[in-house]
Parts: sequence; structure tokens; C-alpha cells
Amino acid sequence: MNKISVTVITKNEEKNISDCLKSVAWADEIIVVDSESTDRTVELAKQFTDKIFIRNWEGYVLQKRYALSLAANDWVLSLDADERITTELKDEIINLSPGEFSGFKIRRKNFLLKKEITSCGWGKDYQLRLFKKDKTDLNERLVHEKFIVEGKVGTLTNPMLHYTFSSFSEYFSKINYYSSLKAQELFTRKKRVGAWTIFSHTITAFFAFFFIRRGFKDGIYGLIISLLHSVSTMMNYIKLWELQNKK
Repeated sequence: MNKISVTVITKNEEKNISDCLKSVAWADEIIVVDSESTDRTVELAKQFTDKIFIRNWEGYVLQKRYALSLAANDWVLSLDADERITTELKDEIINLSPGEFSGFKIRRKNFLLKKEITSCGWGKDYQLRLFKKDKTDLNERLVHEKFIVEGKVGTLTNPMLHYTFSSFSEYFSKINYYSSLKAQELFTRKKRVGAWTIFSHTITAFFAFFFIRRGFKDGIYGLIISLLHSVSTMMNYIKLWELQNKK
């Protein structure tokens, strides 16, 4: 494999950043774009790289696009602070012969409070994270942004690890922020919502995760994820309703 740049965007990630960067210490370049953290994120990141750039938060797409623009190498591995590259995946990347491919998807092993979750669609979570810089951009979504690669995309064999959140307080803080973005995205697309839409989407979200995506296989963990997904969906549409009814 050619030289690789790793990019990570951060905001108050002191609990995650060391383990994340330690897992990619083998990379030829590590770039951290920090959004004015008020904790020890930058201090801890300096133990692994001197390429730390402070940038006012302008949204996921613009932060990741900026980080991508800073990469000195042709190939880039983009990570979130709560993700880790395993030894097996590192070896696969280092020994990879890209051939005609411009990017590669990596499966994420998703954990809830240190338990791996294989139901609710979490077991088939493939993310495009390794790609050629000059063939890659991002879509324009406010939340759940995606990298877009021009050319063929392959899939690596070994997974990365993803530790979703360490407490439910943290999760509710995240979905409060994400649901505001999602509501704004729906509002921009001129989606309309009423009482039935809020109710039906909330109920459907739970049944889709717990039954169709077999959340029950992970016991109480699957139940919790399904309930949280329904709460997140409810917040999306309640906030959309709020936006459309503001004068």
C-alpha cells in the first residue's frame, strides 16, 4: 500500500482520542482537526501527532472536507474519535494492493456499553473510510454524512471497532443535536408533518429495529437500541413540526 494519511475530526473527545490515535500510530501521517475543544483533547492528541489544526465548527461535512484537504498522501483513512483500527485491519491495509479500486469500505463492529451488537442493522454496518484523496468528496447532508468516491469501491475483510457511547446521558445529548440537524434537513426538503406522522414514524421505528432487524436477538441491549431509535425518530419529527409552525 502507498503512504497513508489518517484524518480525525474532534470536539471534546478526551475520553476517546488517545485510544483512537494509538490504533493508527503506524500511519505515515495523522491529521487532527479540532473544533475548539475545552477539555484535554488537543493535549492528548499532541502525543501522537504535531499536525493538529484548530477550526471553528462548521458542520460535519465542512470539517471532514477540510481535514481531507490537508492530507499530504494519495490515500486517506478517515476515522471518528470513537473508532479503533485493529491489528488485523492494520496489517490488511498495509499489505493492500489497491489495483483498480479508488476506495474501500470497512465493516464496523458496533458496541453498546462494551457489548458487541449484531442485530438492529448494526452487524452489517459498512462505511467507506479508505480512499484516494483526489477521487473523494462528501455529500451535503447535515447529519450522517457520507464520503463519495469516483471509481470502483472494494470491501476489506477485517472490521474496525466502534464504541458508540459510554453513557445514556451522552447519547441523549448526541441525539438532541443530531435530531435538530435532521429536522432542519427535512424542513429544507419541504417535508410536512402532523400528529399521525409523528406517531406512526415513532412506532414504526421501534418495530423496524426490534422485529424486522431482529433486535430481540441482543436481549435488553436490542430492546434499548430499538427504543432509543424510536425516541430519536420522534424527536426528528417533533422538531420538524416546531420548525414548520414557527412564525
